[in-house]
Amino acid sequence: MNNSRVTGFGRVFALAAIVALAFGVAPTAKANDKGCSVETLHGSYAQTGSGVITAPPDQAGPFANVGTLVFDGRGSVTGTLMISQNGMSAQTTETGTYTVNSDCTGTYTVQLDAFGFSSQEYFAIVSGGDELEILVLDQGSVITCVAKKLFPGRAI
Repeated sequence: MNNSRVTGFGRVFALAAIVALAFGVAPTAKANDKGCSVETLHGSYAQTGSGVITAPPDQAGPFANVGTLVFDGRGSVTGTLMISQNGMSAQTTETGTYTVNSDCTGTYTVQLDAFGFSSQEYFAIVSGGDELEILVLDQGSVITCVAKKLFPGRAI
C-alpha cells in the first residue's frame, strides 16, 4: 500500500473526527448558555418557603416564610418577609445583591434587618424569568422557596 494514500486517508479521517467533535460540542455549549443575565430578573415576586432549622439547637424547629422580593435587573434585591420559626413570627426587610449565570442559575445574598445576619440562596430561573426555585444555603437550615412574578410579562 502506498504511504501517501495512508497519510491522505489519515488526514481525511482526522478532519472528519474534528468536524464531528465540533458539531457535537457546539450544541452542548449552546445548551448551557440559555441567555440569562441579571437583567432576566426584573420586577416584583411573591415568595413562599418552608423547611427546618437544624442548628443551633436553641433555634431548631420548623420554618416558614411568605413575602415579596424585588429584583432591579442590575444586581440588587430587596424584600419584605414574614417569618415563622418554631412557632414564633416576626417581620423583616432584606437588602442585598444577586448574580445570574448564563445557564439561568444564580445566587443572592441578603441582610435580614430584624435579625442582624445575612443569608445566601441558590436559585434556578424558570418560565422565562417569571418564577424562581430557591434553596437556602445557610448552615443549619434545610429550606426551599418558590418565588413567582407578581405581574408576569411586565416589570414593576
